[in-house]
Amino acid sequence: MKPSAAWALVGAQFGLLAGLIVLPAGDLWPRGAAAYVSAGALIVCGILVAGAAGVRLGPALTPTPIPKDGVALVTTGVYRWVRHPIYTGVLLAAFGPVVLGASGVHILGWLALFVVLSAKASGEEKMLSERHPGYARYASRTGRLIPKFFHQEMDSRE
Repeated sequence: MKPSAAWALVGAQFGLLAGLIVLPAGDLWPRGAAAYVSAGALIVCGILVAGAAGVRLGPALTPTPIPKDGVALVTTGVYRWVRHPIYTGVLLAAFGPVVLGASGVHILGWLALFVVLSAKASGEEKMLSERHPGYARYASRTGRLIPKFFHQEMDSRE
C-alpha cells in the first residue's frame, strides 16, 4: 500500500467518525435514557478495546495501516482473539453515535466506516503476510474484526 493511500484511508476514517458525531439526529427509534446508556456503554467499551490494543502493540503502533519495519508480530492480549482490535474498538465506539443519531444517514456513515476499516485491514494484512512468515496461520485461527471463539477446536482438526 502506498503511503498516500494509507493516509487517505486514515483521513476517511476520521472524517466519517466526525460525521457520525455532528450529523443531525433522526427519529428511526426513540432516543430516551436507554439509547443514551447504550451509546455510552458502546463508546466506553470501544475505547477500552482500542486502548488495550494500542498498548499491546507498543512500539509497533503506527497511525497508518503500514506496519513498521523491524517489529515483531503481536498475537497476544486482545490480538489473541482479533487481528485488528483497534478497528474493532473504533467500530464499537462509533456505533454509540449511531444509536444516539437514530437516522439512516448515521447507519450509512457507520457502514462506510466499516468499509474503510476493512480496506485498511486488508491492505495491512497483505503487508504483514510479506513481513511475517507465521501471519497466514495466525490469520487462519483469529478473526479479522470479530473474534473466532472456537479457534482451539479448529486447530485440533488440522
